[in-house]
Amino acid sequence: MDKIKFLAKQQIDEIVNRLVKEGCYLSPVTENNYNFSVSIASGKNELKFLVYFGKKGVKKVLQGNKGTEFYCQISDLIFGKSLFDFGGKEIDEPSDYIGTDESGKGDYFGPLVVAGVLADKQSLTNLKKIGVKDSKELNDSTINKIAGSIKSSVNGKFNIIMITPEKYNELYSKIGNLNRLLAWAHARVLENILELHKAGEAISDKFGDESLIINSLQKKGQKLILHQYTKAERYTAVAAASILARERFNSWFLQSEKKYEIKLVKGSSVKVETTAKNFIKKYGKEELNKIAKIHFKTTKKIL
Repeated sequence: MDKIKFLAKQQIDEIVNRLVKEGCYLSPVTENNYNFSVSIASGKNELKFLVYFGKKGVKKVLQGNKGTEFYCQISDLIFGKSLFDFGGKEIDEPSDYIGTDESGKGDYFGPLVVAGVLADKQSLTNLKKIGVKDSKELNDSTINKIAGSIKSSVNGKFNIIMITPEKYNELYSKIGNLNRLLAWAHARVLENILELHKAGEAISDKFGDESLIINSLQKKGQKLILHQYTKAERYTAVAAASILARERFNSWFLQSEKKYEIKLVKGSSVKVETTAKNFIKKYGKEELNKIAKIHFKTTKKIL
């Protein structure tokens, strides 16, 4: 056992002993390719603690639902203090990581867009200076304006995948699950960035089991330490990715409205249903497949 791996084993054994003394229920420690891991359970709550070892040294990671009291208690026992202040403005984020986010997931009309941004300490500072925040807090005009600045601030270290409605419907009919489709898209964005650049960590919004993205990653992404947090847009690179994704989503809307000469409505509402009915009257049911996510309940309502 090399020195780094030995230190990792020492650290997880130390944490395990500490948690056992506190009355925690733990699984046996498992040795994997790049880490040692142990599961921590309490009732329906379950967390996973991993100690990674590699060229960059040893890194400790606690995975699970960070919004629970159980997570906060275990985090305090392991790290000595809470990792994240959900009520505060300042958060502790990695100095070099990829942030990913999507747009269009809840919109009947339009594509599903997933974007990723690789940021380091300097580019994180630059992104904050230009006003990067969760795209939901920005209007479309600001999003379109700031997107170009984001791309230059990270020196082109970003990737965007747009799944058109027609392609989305094809993939969904094969996969049959939105979270799995999302995981596939997030994984592709991560892999595309890793083809050109190095990164050790990634952060995305939590939309399902972490294993969905991990299992979708190919060779380039298998060593990546992935974190999935609720409200992950609090992290600068994730917020930047959310803006790039929304800008591409908005661009599709403008092009499609011009092509079909009809005002499309975002989201999923009665207005969306009315718009869809008018679209069908003008262009027919088959053409709807090119602008809408057919598996939504909206389709059944309008047909």
